[in-house]
Amino acid sequence: MIAITGATGQLGRLVIDELLKKVPAHEVIAAVRAPERAQDLQALGVTLRTADYNRPETLHSALRGVDKLLLISSSEVGQREAQHNAVIEAARAAGVTFIAYTSLLHADTSPLGLAGEHRATEALLKASGIPHAILRNGWYTENYAASIAPALAHHAFIGAAGEGRIASAARRDYAAAAAEVMTRDEQAGKVYELAGDDSYTLAQFSAEISRQSGEKVEYVNLPQAEFAAALKGAGLPDAFADLLADSDAGAARGALFDNSHTLSRLIGRPTTPFAGVIKATLAQ
Repeated sequence: MIAITGATGQLGRLVIDELLKKVPAHEVIAAVRAPERAQDLQALGVTLRTADYNRPETLHSALRGVDKLLLISSSEVGQREAQHNAVIEAARAAGVTFIAYTSLLHADTSPLGLAGEHRATEALLKASGIPHAILRNGWYTENYAASIAPALAHHAFIGAAGEGRIASAARRDYAAAAAEVMTRDEQAGKVYELAGDDSYTLAQFSAEISRQSGEKVEYVNLPQAEFAAALKGAGLPDAFADLLADSDAGAARGALFDNSHTLSRLIGRPTTPFAGVIKATLAQ
C-alpha cells in the first residue's frame, strides 16, 4: 500500500494521477484533511483516509497497513517541522517501511528562508531510522506563471531575482518523479536534486510572455523590500509576500538553479519547457 499525504493539494492530485499509471488503484491511499472534498479521488478507485497534520490521532489511523508513504510537505510555513514530525512518528508507530519526502532544491545549502523547515524535516527522517528518500524539488514554473495575468494587465512582470537563472519545471514533472520513486525498489538513502532541463532569467520569462501573447511585457527588477511591499500592496498576506520576495532574492544568488538533469533522467523524458507552461497558462 502506498499512501500520499496532502493528496488534495495541487501536487498530490498529480502524484495520484501518475501513480495510477503504474499501480492498481486499490494499492493507493489518499490521505486528506477533508475527505468530503476529495470525491473525485475516490471516483478513481483510491482509498480515502482522513489525515490532518494538526490532529495526530488521524495520522495513526490513516497510516495503518501502509508500506510506503509519500510525505508531501505542508503548505503551512512556520508549522511544518512540528506537522512533519507528527507524520513521521505516526509512520514509525504504524510500521511504515519507507518514506519519500518532498524537500527543497539544495536544501542543505540553500539561502532561502524556506529551507530551514526542510532541513529540519530531513534531520527528523534521519533520526527516525525509517528508510527514506529525499526529493529536493526545485521551483514550479507555475509559481511564476501565476503572475502572467497581472503582468499582461500592467505590461510589467515584477520580481527581485536580478540575473539569477531559474531551472524550474512543471508541477506534473515533479509528480512523475515522486511516482517513480514510490514504485521503484532500493530507493532508501537516495537524495534527488530535482530541477528543469532549461533555465531562464525573469527577463527572459517576461520576454516569452510578450512573444506568445503579442503584448508588451517588460521585467522590472526591484530590491527585495520593494518587491515585498508591492506584493503586499496587491493584497498578498504579509508573510507570503515576504516569502516570495526572499525566494526571488535567493534566486538572484543561484538558489533556484541546477543543471544536473536529475529530474529528466528520473522520469525518462525531458522536463516541460517554461515556454510550454506559459502557453498553457495563456490558453486558460
